[in-house]
This record gives sequence, C-alpha cells and structure tokens, in this order.
Amino acid sequence: MSTFLPARWLVVLPALAAFASGAQTDPAPSSAVATEPASAPRFRSAMEGYKPFTEEKPASWKEANETVRRRGGWQAYANEDAAASDPHAGHAMPMPPTPKKDKP
Repeated sequence: MSTFLPARWLVVLPALAAFASGAQTDPAPSSAVATEPASAPRFRSAMEGYKPFTEEKPASWKEANETVRRRGGWQAYANEDAAASDPHAGHAMPMPPTPKKDKP
C-alpha cells in the first residue's frame, strides 16, 4: 500500500524543474541581424531645456492689496477653496424655506 507523502514531492518537483530548464537551448542567431552594425546610442542631457532661476521684483503691498480687493477680497479666495474641495458644490439642492412662526 502506498501513501501520499508531500515531502517526496517537495524534493521531486524542483529537481524536475531544474532538469527541464537545463534542456532548453538558445535560438540560433539570425544572419540578417548579425550583419547589421549596431547604431551608437544618442546622448541626451537631462539639463537640455534648463532655464536658470531669475529673481523677479515682488509687487508692492499696495498693488497686492488692490489686486485682492478687485478679485473680491478674502471671501473670493475662500469660495475658490470651498469649490475646489467639494466636487458637488454646483449640484447642491436649495434648502426649503423655514416656516415663519407667528408671534402671540
């Protein structure tokens, strides 16, 4: 009576894989490929399109404040941030009106 022993398979399977990989041969080189000269690799510098940093004169604080005022002040910048963080901001449903309470 034979029994199944996993330990035997752990030895046999890697040995079969080693023999099968050793039996493979490289394909014969093609004569057309062997006769063509290899082209020289082209060098391309990573700094090819580099533009050096140029210091720009900052705007005066009065001009910067005027630009902010023309754009709507700090509220305009806050609204831009809120719209950017909420992708469904333009799809919000309006709130129903609140019922008015009569004073006694």
